[in-house]
Amino acid sequence: MFWVGKKIFNMFLTLFGVVTIVFFLFNVLPGDPAQMMLDQNENTDQLMIIKKKYGFDKPVSVQYLYYLNDLSPLSFHLNDPNNLSYLTIDKYYFFKIASFEKFNLVIKAPYLRESYQKNGISVSEIIKNTLPNTIVLAIASIFIAIVIGLLLGIFSAINKNSWIDYLIQFLSTLGMSIPSFFSAIIFAWLFGYVLSDLTGLNMTGSLYELDDYGENMTLQLKNLILPSLVLGIRPIAVISQMMRNSLLKVLSQNYITTAYSKGLSKFNVIKNHAIKNSLNPVVTALSGWFASMLAGSVFVEYIFGWNGLGKEIVDSLNNLDVPVLIGSVLTIAMIFILINIFVDIIYTWLDPRIKFN
Repeated sequence: MFWVGKKIFNMFLTLFGVVTIVFFLFNVLPGDPAQMMLDQNENTDQLMIIKKKYGFDKPVSVQYLYYLNDLSPLSFHLNDPNNLSYLTIDKYYFFKIASFEKFNLVIKAPYLRESYQKNGISVSEIIKNTLPNTIVLAIASIFIAIVIGLLLGIFSAINKNSWIDYLIQFLSTLGMSIPSFFSAIIFAWLFGYVLSDLTGLNMTGSLYELDDYGENMTLQLKNLILPSLVLGIRPIAVISQMMRNSLLKVLSQNYITTAYSKGLSKFNVIKNHAIKNSLNPVVTALSGWFASMLAGSVFVEYIFGWNGLGKEIVDSLNNLDVPVLIGSVLTIAMIFILINIFVDIIYTWLDPRIKFN
């Protein structure tokens, strides 16, 4: 229980640091948020109303405290119909702890505010619509990386110092050195344009697209192939190299020699004894890469037109949509933390000798 409490405390501490850095970083960007929200329809009175409602007329430090209050599950909300906090109480709070003359103390869901460019649409709604596509892309990519990477690593270790081993190591090094955005451009052009008649694939496309009549959204699994392959290239290289080195180290252990002396075949020794004990460093790489895929799929999603959180981040940067940017970064940070906790749990299954205090 102490370990769980420590992890939860560290999680909130990390998120607090991320919120602080990201908020002040994006709030020094040029442009007036009130004007962005009103676009070309603003006048002086409207600007003043928006600035007062969202706190844009206050110092950045006060805006920061307001934002922390919006994010915090335990929050203070003013009893003022002209204040944003008042307007969002009914929609976001779960339980009112206390009611005072000027404010309410409530327990609520974190409020990420509303998009500057998409009037009336909350950041939570935008993330809810785009994050599943990014998760699907990341899962498909990591699945490809696991299958191909582990097989290449095992095959390379078994054939140590052969031409096959050298070829796999060369391809792994090449895969790690090529940026994802470059691979995406090459794959989109080659398989989605030049060879499109043979592959049947498109240069761009998302998981769900409007049909020819523009009425219904249809599932397009073929659009998942190219971006997942591109996103999986670098983790394939990392996993294969780590699996090879880890397996070679395990195969040199005394208990492997003992297993051979008992008459076990090479296949059974590797399958039943060596592979499981070689997975610890691979799990570390997998956790890091899966989390990185959620954050690093930005360029891949944008190039392939995949409607995920990464593409949304690029669009928000182009439009200086600060609430969406901050909310997206916080979401990715939260996923990073949860994945690391999950990996620590997996460690205890792979190696019972590992204990967390």
